[in-house]
Amino acid sequence: MGSSFSNLNGDSNGLATGPSLGDIPESCVACVILHLTPPEICNLARLNRAFRGAASSDSVWEKKLPSNYHDLLVLLPPERYQSLSKKDIFALLSRPIPFDDGNKEVWIDRLTGRVCMAISARGMAITGIEDRRYWNWIATDESRFHVVAYLQQIWWFEVDGVVRFNLPPGVYCLSFKIHLGRFSKRLGRRVCHFEHTHGWELKPVRFSLSTSDGQEASCEYYLADKEIDEIGGEHRGYWREYKVGEFVVGCSETSTEVRWSMKQIDCTHSKGGICVDSVFIIPIEVKRRKKRKAAVK
Repeated sequence: MGSSFSNLNGDSNGLATGPSLGDIPESCVACVILHLTPPEICNLARLNRAFRGAASSDSVWEKKLPSNYHDLLVLLPPERYQSLSKKDIFALLSRPIPFDDGNKEVWIDRLTGRVCMAISARGMAITGIEDRRYWNWIATDESRFHVVAYLQQIWWFEVDGVVRFNLPPGVYCLSFKIHLGRFSKRLGRRVCHFEHTHGWELKPVRFSLSTSDGQEASCEYYLADKEIDEIGGEHRGYWREYKVGEFVVGCSETSTEVRWSMKQIDCTHSKGGICVDSVFIIPIEVKRRKKRKAAVK
């Protein structure tokens, strides 16, 4: 048993034994690990020298990087990536890269290498945002951008946004991250306040998206349900992502412009008490994986 274990790691302790993993050519190892995820490749690098060499090969990590990774690199100072290996570039791009004055972030998913994006509320056009009677900015560590837009009360509720970027081919999902009620910390505990939360159970909010090549999607959600809110507020007190729709990026497109909106402009009633954090543009397979993971929890 001990001898077999040593053979697996290519360590024979000077004894004449049979072939081991250490005898596999590095080029063959590289062909095999191309079919593994980046975390799996990093784990295999611990086996022996051949696996370690293959797991650091530029030819392997070039395949794991998205086709547009150069478009992500130009958002960074050249000195941060010019001398890096492809493996280190993958690690660099898997951390959020801010752009557009820090109001947008782009990164690659650690498991798939697919490109993901988030847009802060500060990077969107919000009707009445300059008037403190309606909206306020709240600093918080619950947002990846460390700030959210809080609506106290308004009659015309509308949030619009647009981004143009060279997204790799694939299917993407766009969603809003919002929170009914205002939250704060008191004696180290999270406390929610709902004194301004009203109007969302009367009419649905309309969400929509469109792309530069003519794709469109729309849906409607009641952000609050009157009966649920009266008995405990299932919709209140935590962040929720509202899926707007999906769009497809083809192989021939150099860049894609995506526009989105969230509005409730029925002026027969006011509405308020909501936090707007961000919009996410995520590859559909990454979105589904995270949803499955959340369901298991």
